[in-house]
Amino acid sequence: MEVWSFKLLPLLGLLGYVIYWFYEMVEVYWLKPKRLEKILRKQGFKGNPYRLLRGDQHENDKLLKETFYHDLDPLIEILFTGVACAEGQKWEKLGRSSTLLSLMLPAFQMSCVEKVNKWSRLIPEGGSAEVDVWKGIEGLSGGVISRALFGTSYEEGSVIVELMKELASLTWEAVRSVYFPGKRFLPLKRNNRMRAIDRELRVKITEMINKKIKAMQAGESSGDDFLGILLESNMNEIKLQGSKTAGLTIEQIINECKVFYWAGQDTSSTLMLWSLVLLSKHPEWQERAREEILQVFGDKDPYYDGLSHLKIVPMILNEILRLYPPLAELSKVATEDTQLGKYFIPAGVQMMNPQIVLHYDPELWGDDVLEFKPERFSEGVMKATKIQGAYFPFSLGRRMCIGNNFALLA
Repeated sequence: MEVWSFKLLPLLGLLGYVIYWFYEMVEVYWLKPKRLEKILRKQGFKGNPYRLLRGDQHENDKLLKETFYHDLDPLIEILFTGVACAEGQKWEKLGRSSTLLSLMLPAFQMSCVEKVNKWSRLIPEGGSAEVDVWKGIEGLSGGVISRALFGTSYEEGSVIVELMKELASLTWEAVRSVYFPGKRFLPLKRNNRMRAIDRELRVKITEMINKKIKAMQAGESSGDDFLGILLESNMNEIKLQGSKTAGLTIEQIINECKVFYWAGQDTSSTLMLWSLVLLSKHPEWQERAREEILQVFGDKDPYYDGLSHLKIVPMILNEILRLYPPLAELSKVATEDTQLGKYFIPAGVQMMNPQIVLHYDPELWGDDVLEFKPERFSEGVMKATKIQGAYFPFSLGRRMCIGNNFALLA
């Protein structure tokens, strides 16, 4: 009898673990969502009932299909070209630094000059030429990102840029697919390719980091690119604290570079493209912007301190971002129980903040809300609308998209 009891102990332990695991799965994927749904419905929140695993995937697919495939202006597709403002810790010491952005200004200038010269060569003397603007802007954005990030030209950094683009596309596919626990560990074609891209990116970025560190240790300048500035700041932090653990690890530096790319690529390319589209449709504002730039900079290259003297250009950019923000909505998750006015938001609830709805609300902006009118921002963002917080193309607060200043500077 004692022998049987001894043999049953492992089985009972395993059975207990299975029961516990099953309860956890039921709690996470059914009981907790239903409790949150009940709390929200009592407060008047409407919407579809919670559905296990599938959620609103069917409705989302139908909505996307209707959005993409009925007769809309083809330019609408530009709003859905990638994943903007990826989650991740902000580079707090450098991400908001005006010094960092001012040092990167030559990278923007050089990339723009290269692109304009390339377009100019397409035009025969005394003639005209048709240019694929989107492809050009995408290349320009990639060149700016590559040069600002690593100090390389678009051609030199094109491999990393292309890998990033492919990873963004695969990530978008994954977001739209049905999720279930453990799916990311399955040997699916998409999962395998995403892991392969991630490995290749880490190898290439690590090579660049090591090359830059060796050059800096040999007494060379860190350069005016993001990676060089980040490494220099990191080395100074280690010296100041007297410990190697005080600075960032190689893994953290790689992640900062990836976040920098995600934040900058979408925001800058989308903003640049819509700027060209709307200024071509409203040449009077194009002329006013040109006159202001010539007045401030003359025949000199744009310099960082001079940007603060511009007024017309920021008005134009703010209006473009109101009409065409990088994303149509942002999601935030309540990390703790929160009382939001008369509403109680339990911890774990994800709230969607639709910029596009608030940016197009006639009660906030007036009956001319659909028109391109940069003069709305003549007295700044705070006075452009009737209530504060109604304008947030890059989100608001501590989690504002780190691509904000990067896109505006570009």
